[in-house]
Amino acid sequence: MKLYGIPNCDTVKKARTWLAEHGHDYDWHDFKKQGVSAELLAHWADKAGWETLLNRQGTTWRKLDDASKAAVTDAASAIAVMLAQPSAIKRPVLDHNGTITVGFKPDTYNALFSR
Repeated sequence: MKLYGIPNCDTVKKARTWLAEHGHDYDWHDFKKQGVSAELLAHWADKAGWETLLNRQGTTWRKLDDASKAAVTDAASAIAVMLAQPSAIKRPVLDHNGTITVGFKPDTYNALFSR
């Protein structure tokens, strides 16, 4: 199991706390420091949907100019933005046995780990 995100993100902190409290070990990947590849983003977009993966609520998205926002119309254009601005990736991304979960909600994690 691997958890991707940035350490100072509140939602990532909640996910890490939840995993620790429930006794789940995971590998950590800080995509601000370690980067993220186009291939990995394409895989996540394929599994979870590029619309889910692109964080349109965050400050990174809001700081983009209108032309850049309008240019995001499909997975390829969303991936280009996320490669250039890793903070535009919704966090955290959890890869648990090939299942990709984007964001954190306790109910979602409970369901994922009860399988």
